[in-house]
Amino acid sequence: MYKNTNARGRPGVVLAAAAVAQFVFALDMSVVNVALPAVRTALGFAPLDLSWIVHVYALTFGGLLLLGGRACDLYGHRRMFVVGLAAFGVCSLAGGLAQVPWQLIAARAGQGVGAAAAAPAALGMLTTTFPEGPRRVRALGVWSAVNAAGGALGVLAGGLLTEYAGWRWVMLINLPIVAAALALVPPSVCAGAQPGRREKLDVLGAVLATGGVGLLAFGVVRTDAEGWGSLPTVATLAAGAVLLTAFAFAESRAPAPLLRLGLLRSRWVAGANVLVFLAAAGQFAAFYFVSLYMQQVLGMGAAATGLAFLPFSMSLVVGTVIATRVTSARTPRAALVPGALLAAGGLAWFAFISPGGAFLTDVLGPCIITGVGVGLVIAPVVAAGTTGVAAREAGMASGLFNSSRQLGGCVGLAVLATVAALRTGTSTDVAALNDGYALGLAVAAGLFVLAAVVAICVLPHRAAVPAPQPVAAPTKNQLEGTPS
Repeated sequence: MYKNTNARGRPGVVLAAAAVAQFVFALDMSVVNVALPAVRTALGFAPLDLSWIVHVYALTFGGLLLLGGRACDLYGHRRMFVVGLAAFGVCSLAGGLAQVPWQLIAARAGQGVGAAAAAPAALGMLTTTFPEGPRRVRALGVWSAVNAAGGALGVLAGGLLTEYAGWRWVMLINLPIVAAALALVPPSVCAGAQPGRREKLDVLGAVLATGGVGLLAFGVVRTDAEGWGSLPTVATLAAGAVLLTAFAFAESRAPAPLLRLGLLRSRWVAGANVLVFLAAAGQFAAFYFVSLYMQQVLGMGAAATGLAFLPFSMSLVVGTVIATRVTSARTPRAALVPGALLAAGGLAWFAFISPGGAFLTDVLGPCIITGVGVGLVIAPVVAAGTTGVAAREAGMASGLFNSSRQLGGCVGLAVLATVAALRTGTSTDVAALNDGYALGLAVAAGLFVLAAVVAICVLPHRAAVPAPQPVAAPTKNQLEGTPS
């Protein structure tokens, strides 16, 4: 028996709570980047340790998403949403008050743990509150636009806060946003779908998945110091691959798996996860290269660079609105293909940046084209990733989707940064830096072309019907015809 108690919640409040929470999680991925030089000076970070302020959040967030998603299905979306958000807020306060490097790194790790619990809960609340169809597409469109805006505005907020308020406010700014999200939860948002009979959490699967994803992400993010061909990198990536292989084997035999492998037989779910991996890889890397181009080649300051991303955010919202209307009338595939190709075109335009370039032609124009294209992708791909998924597996599907996106961004940024560094070499000349960034942006464009190919070849032409509820194996008493 499986009860969906989330239906009693007010849909508008559920959407508002989920959107506000996702905004702060996305904001935190980028808001710290601009503040790193100020943090290093204030807390005395060693140069090689400074990057861990960014990496440890990505590692804990990405590594624990599958576990967080399954916990939502077992213990309730609202419960995990509140616990995760509260932990995120407490760790944000601790980070803002940090006095030595280890305290800030520990606080960032705690933020990642909280986000890994609350992010799949937020998406799970939406998919169980809004039935498949136009209403869900509109809700996911709002959620996706806010998510993307949080990432883009994080650069702006980081620059302005660091320059005018101090670096600690890049952490403390989270507190009022978390408070707003928590204020929307009780009593308006219902607990969420929970199984009538409590299943045990798949501990073995949780250990293997978290270890495998964590090792892969750790190996990738450390390539800036170790190099792709070094023994530590190869060993770490190989160990991660072994753990994930063991995870797949264990899940195929687990009575209540962390990730039901049959879920991946859905072309919607499998295609959406591959597509979001590619799109996140291209998008995260593009943010990185364009930000560096404006600061290190065009000589723009931190605050000006943040403001320069506003046109991208606005065009992204426009793309999301268009995608919502297209997907409501047809299927996610109808917006994903043109969106990925348009984003590829905008990034290809970016690839023609030059040391003497002008903001209007080298940044603003391609920013608008790319923003609209990405906006056409982000809402439909979330809808695609939850199409046909049973309500009791909403958290599982949400955790898988968020893991694919986080890993895509992490791997994409590391790989494309290496590609750019190989082109640049050891030169610090502006022209050499420009060539490296241009190559990285060209490869990012290629990733969106691959995403379009996945949308064309893998995603079905027609929408799927909701998946049947998985049926638990009968107990001995049930087989004998007696009450269990």
